[in-house]
Amino acid sequence: MFILEAPYVSDALAEAAATLGLPVLDTPAARAALASRGVTLLGDAEFAEAYRSTPGARLYANSENAIGWVAEHLADTGLPAAIEAFKDKYAFRRMLEDLHPEVGFAGCTLAELREFDPTSIAAPFVVKPAVGFFSMGVHVVEDPAQWAEVVARIQHEAGALARIYPDAVLGLDRFVIEQVIEGDEYAVDAYFDSDGEPVIVNVLGHLFASASDVSDRVYITDTELVGRWREPFAEYLREVGRRADLRDFPVHAELRVDSVGRIAPIEVNPMRFAGWCVTDIARHAYGIDPYRAYLLDEAPDWAAISSECAGTVTAAVIADLPSTLDRSTIASVDYEAFSTNFSDLRELRRVDYVTYPVFAFAFVQVPAGELGELQAMLGADMTRYLQLG
Repeated sequence: MFILEAPYVSDALAEAAATLGLPVLDTPAARAALASRGVTLLGDAEFAEAYRSTPGARLYANSENAIGWVAEHLADTGLPAAIEAFKDKYAFRRMLEDLHPEVGFAGCTLAELREFDPTSIAAPFVVKPAVGFFSMGVHVVEDPAQWAEVVARIQHEAGALARIYPDAVLGLDRFVIEQVIEGDEYAVDAYFDSDGEPVIVNVLGHLFASASDVSDRVYITDTELVGRWREPFAEYLREVGRRADLRDFPVHAELRVDSVGRIAPIEVNPMRFAGWCVTDIARHAYGIDPYRAYLLDEAPDWAAISSECAGTVTAAVIADLPSTLDRSTIASVDYEAFSTNFSDLRELRRVDYVTYPVFAFAFVQVPAGELGELQAMLGADMTRYLQLG
């Protein structure tokens, strides 16, 4: 079953919704994405009843904009509780607190930020919305002396971001302050099957320009990375799923691994895989359709994939724009110039850059060990591709 919502429905997701023969909720995004595909969309009551009446029903929502609908129409099912266990980052920290006693954290409202004692948590630490999305409103504090400046930036951003996303997706009234976990960052797309076992369909490495970088600019995947981390990440998610009692449920987990291999959570996003359909990187890298894998319970054959797809790194490059830029002044984007950064561009997705602070997603491939063109994207000034009016 599908709930398709803004901000983005990829062609791959639309194809899956059209060909799998599963119920699709009637939403504006579904109507736009499936208009020419002959799909019959179901109204609220009919879709909700189809979910309730199907034992082991699996629901995929590409966007957390669907959370409000689920809370209203499926309140008598286990879905809202499963979503809430992860969507509120403070509640999520509390759920796993005993697994990571070394990681300090606190919660406070937007109004309380100025009064928070920045020396009460070991620096560096991160402050981010308790209900958040896509690294928006996230700030790293290296020194407590920076606190007043960071709070001022957060309060300035709050108004602009609140106009883009609903509170269920990006809530700017409550914040989590948490100690930075040193190590490498990974993103994992997985689903829990009917027995509560995690099945991994994507493992991505998150590249950064520096220790203070919190952007979502470049993610990579290859068979070596998947082979190294698939089982350890599955073991960790198994414990997370046990605590949240997850079955027939997809997640996008962001995890950190320290220098001795200890895994700790950054966040787990419920009811979906990587946002903005970035999970489609699995199609380019491995020929995997993540939506089909989850909805039809078709676990990837990673042994075969590892032998067939070795030697290539596949990346998602996100052309994000500064939050300080007045995007209404953008007259055009030079997509051709942006595309010349990549020797093997597999797909370029253009984005509504006036509404959202991103103008493109690029899926590219490079030979293993040759990441130069991807490293060049880290910290690159994406405004150079803009024509301002």
